[in-house]
Order: sequence, then C-alpha cells, then structure tokens
Amino acid sequence: MSIRVLIVDDQAMVRAGFSMILGAAGDIDVVGEAGDGREAVAAARRLRPDVVVMDVQMPVLDGVAATRQIVAASDAAPRILVVTTFDVDDYVYDALRAGASGFMLKNAPPEELVAAVRVLARGDALLAPAVTRRVIARFARQAAPATTAARLDELTQREREVFALVARGLSNAEIADRLVVSHGTVKTHVARILMKLGLRDRVQAVVLAYESGAVAPGQGD
Repeated sequence: MSIRVLIVDDQAMVRAGFSMILGAAGDIDVVGEAGDGREAVAAARRLRPDVVVMDVQMPVLDGVAATRQIVAASDAAPRILVVTTFDVDDYVYDALRAGASGFMLKNAPPEELVAAVRVLARGDALLAPAVTRRVIARFARQAAPATTAARLDELTQREREVFALVARGLSNAEIADRLVVSHGTVKTHVARILMKLGLRDRVQAVVLAYESGAVAPGQGD
C-alpha cells in the first residue's frame, strides 16, 4: 500500500516542490496540502495520512501547536516529520516534545525527504546525527523537570549506555559496533528502553535524555 502523506507549509512553492518530489516516488501518495497549522489539524483528521510533513513557522497556528494537537487526537495519529530551516526555526525542540517523530533541514537533498517519509511510515524515527548535535543540543539548554531523571531508574546499566548513544543520534548498527554486540541485541535494548520509559520512539528518547541530564548539550560532538 502507498504511504499517505499530508504536506503542511505556508509557502505554496514549497508545498508544490515537496509534492512533486514525493509524488514521483512509486510508494508515496500525497493526499493533501495545508497552508497553516489549523488547516493541518483539520486535514489530518479528515484525510488520515500516515505521515505529515510539517513546517514550523506558519500563520494562524504554528507547526508546534499543530503537531501537539494532531498527536494528541488519536492513538493512531500520523507520524510528524518536521522540516525546518535551522537558522530560523527556534521551535524545533518544542516540536519534538510535542510528539514529532523526526526532523530534517529544508536544504537536504530531495532523496533524503523521500527516505525520511519512508522511515517514519515504518514506525521508526529520523535522527540525523549532525542535526541532532546542532539542534537538540542547542534547544535542550533549559532546566529539566524535577521528576524526569527519576524515570531512568527503571533502566539497567547496559540500557543506560544504549539510551545515551541513541540520544547522540547513533543508529542501531553504530551502537552495535560501539558496544561490540549484535544488531539484534541493540534492537531489543532499544525496544525495552522505550517500553520502560513509556516513549513512542527514538526522538522522544532523545528529548528525555537531554531533559534528564543523561546527555549534556554538545556532548558527543
């Protein structure tokens, strides 16, 4: 079945470009577009896309608020891919906390947008290491909630190690190489970490890691 995608951006030319790029992929079907967050929330409810490609800075309702509403609307909510201009969008971190499952920069090559949509549609999260360091480290420089660190008590020592590496943007294969274990072992650890901490995906794990102080801003650069 085709991956159903909703494109949200206040610039018509950007929407047209994304639609052309994604529509050219044989397994992706662009089912709708929206020019602001309020339209996005309504369109997501009506069209039931698998993935929403979401801009951040928009009129009426911004991408952060729209992401929060879409994710909260249903347990089967679509995955949100935030597409941002790093030097402009100061709300990416908030979007991840709101429930976005991935983010990338608008100047990325077209094939990366297609790949990102496929990754999110599979139920995974998109964390490019370079973007993780530049964006997450920057926006995580705020006081952590007092109760956040206590959530990590559920993890074993090995799970804490894996958790920290996930937070730095490493893939399962890279973590396996770093810890000298099998890919399957890492996958099992990640699944248990998400289950114990009540997280949807790796992006939420990154947010929690920075909030709790398990990984410090800029660490691992």
